[in-house]
Amino acid sequence: MALLNSLFSGVSGLKNHQAMMDVIGNNISNVNTIGYKGSRVTFSDTFNQFIKAGTNPTDTSGGTSSFQVGLGMKINSIDRNWNQGTFERTGITTDLALQGSGMFILKSNGQQFYTRAGSFNFDATGKLVNTNGAIVQGKVADGLGRIPAGTTLQDIKIDKNLRLPAVKTTETSWGGNLQSSSTTIRTDIVELVGNLKKESPASAQTYPGGSFNAADPTTYNVNTIYNKDGNPYQLWSYYTETAATPGVWTYHYEIRDNTGAALATPVTGTQALTFDATTGACTTNQISIITDSTANPGVNIDYKLNFSSLSNLVADTNVISRIDKGETPEPVLGSVTIYDSLGNPHTLSLTFNHIDNNRWSWKAEVPSTSGTLSSNSSGEIYYNPSGTIQSVWQGGNQVTSTPPVPAITFTPASGAEAQIINLNFGLDTSGVTQTNLTSQIAALSQNGSASAALSNLNIDQYGNIIGIFSNGNSRTLAQIMVSTFNNLNGLVSVGDNMYNVAANAGDPRIDTPGENSVTTIQSGALEQSNVDLSEEFTKMIVSQRGFQANARVVTTADTLLQEITNLIR
Repeated sequence: MALLNSLFSGVSGLKNHQAMMDVIGNNISNVNTIGYKGSRVTFSDTFNQFIKAGTNPTDTSGGTSSFQVGLGMKINSIDRNWNQGTFERTGITTDLALQGSGMFILKSNGQQFYTRAGSFNFDATGKLVNTNGAIVQGKVADGLGRIPAGTTLQDIKIDKNLRLPAVKTTETSWGGNLQSSSTTIRTDIVELVGNLKKESPASAQTYPGGSFNAADPTTYNVNTIYNKDGNPYQLWSYYTETAATPGVWTYHYEIRDNTGAALATPVTGTQALTFDATTGACTTNQISIITDSTANPGVNIDYKLNFSSLSNLVADTNVISRIDKGETPEPVLGSVTIYDSLGNPHTLSLTFNHIDNNRWSWKAEVPSTSGTLSSNSSGEIYYNPSGTIQSVWQGGNQVTSTPPVPAITFTPASGAEAQIINLNFGLDTSGVTQTNLTSQIAALSQNGSASAALSNLNIDQYGNIIGIFSNGNSRTLAQIMVSTFNNLNGLVSVGDNMYNVAANAGDPRIDTPGENSVTTIQSGALEQSNVDLSEEFTKMIVSQRGFQANARVVTTADTLLQEITNLIR
């Protein structure tokens, strides 16, 4: 029996080292299989035969140990090495590699499988599948790009002909700075500069035009002035001298609207001018021109007429009006492209003018070919001494929202529906400020877009499939889910780089990639096999030597049996 036991022990060694070699060979054959996890074999001994049972020690004698003879060896386990494999960059968006212990979830013919091999592509119907047609599982977003809550799985399917409808602009945000030292657009001083001819004896004179005609604009000096709100008006003026009063000229003025039309209640006046007889310098004091707000509501004009630069010399008459000593107000401009409900783009421009300390006017405009804006598309911004917005006014009324956001109505000429557009100038230092820095205004954002077609796809580390559209916008279309297991070695391979749940694997825990699953996704890469060739070749040597040694046990046992049979000769 002893000879037979050694023979059978050797056979078990041969058989199991052959199984070890089979595992090594399979590992080496899959050294370039994407997502492959190498296997290993561990051995254990089998039952041992008792030759003698041990005894306990007594007061008068010592104990003895048991004697056993082993009956060979067996395979203890064949399990997988689930360590992370290295990544190979492919540049293909739908090639995905997992960083962590999670598994992709696939469905084929109604059955659920799991894999580490992320070589995916879209089929003719837009489903994301592996090379064998198994469909990748996850969650599909709704029409607004929102991923549904929960872990209910769906086939990942992307419509390559997906189009985004046009979204009309309803919100614009503005930022930048308005320089506090900018020239004010409101008119503070009108300075009359030049000479009114001195004649002896005096004669009747009129300037300009030679003779005054109230209906003839060429017999006036016409200048543009700005009221306290920064709105333009026209100052019409002329000069007269009569022969009856030598050396005395009279200044005549009238304020009209920006088109040159007379105001509902005329604003006119005269001022007699006097000159020094020796130097010819004008000795008339500066006067103030203030409109009557009751007679002309909204005109709001307040400026000074200065005559100190006039002279009365023998040179020819030549007088001009210098507005604010020749200062040229510079409006601050900003623009943004907005969209109507049909997706047509339009340019919305904002113009800011400095009209007083800590006070700016704003005006919204669109090209006449684009459409029209509501009549309240202008107003003012008042600033705190710190440079932050104190209040915003629109059409003469204060905007009471927080932050103060005026709303204008745009009626496109394209036939699209009228739309209300909010102009968000910000709050505190986050929007349009007033400091000593150079003036610069820009649109920070607008929420409209033209209609667009799907042009590209990206997949982020959280498994979100993000569609990039031809108008530059993006939208989440779906999210790939992953599954984790308490015991990965409980999974069984079913070929084609796929696994199925079996005994002792535990229930799959389905989750989104990221923090919860501790697994992230790398797009444009594939996980390589984690087989280590140097380790496999070393194990191959060990397997070969183990096989050889067990073969020697069999041949030696055979020799002993032969010697026993020879005893009867």
